[in-house]
Amino acid sequence: MAWVFLFLAGLFEVVWAFSMKRSEGFTVLVPTLITLIFMFASFQLLSQAMRTIPLGTAYPIWTGIGAVGSFAVGLLFLSESASPLRFAAVLLIAAGIALLAYDAA
Repeated sequence: MAWVFLFLAGLFEVVWAFSMKRSEGFTVLVPTLITLIFMFASFQLLSQAMRTIPLGTAYPIWTGIGAVGSFAVGLLFLSESASPLRFAAVLLIAAGIALLAYDAA
């Protein structure tokens, strides 16, 4: 169950990061509220996951899911750059996540 919590925490990190971008520096109410709600939920799920999964595994995987997911959201919804160098960087992050998860299993 801890891995499910960790995965959901990472997805919620993507939601709050996107909402934070949409909040225009916390000046738009609805995205600000979404940011705060999903941030709290993400941290709560991460803390539950870390009851079982070591810090050195859980935290990098959580941030990695957030980084890769935010990159994808930026490409799909914010028209951010899709350069080969950015894709290579995200591929390295994803490889790191996979290696940490594999080593923890």
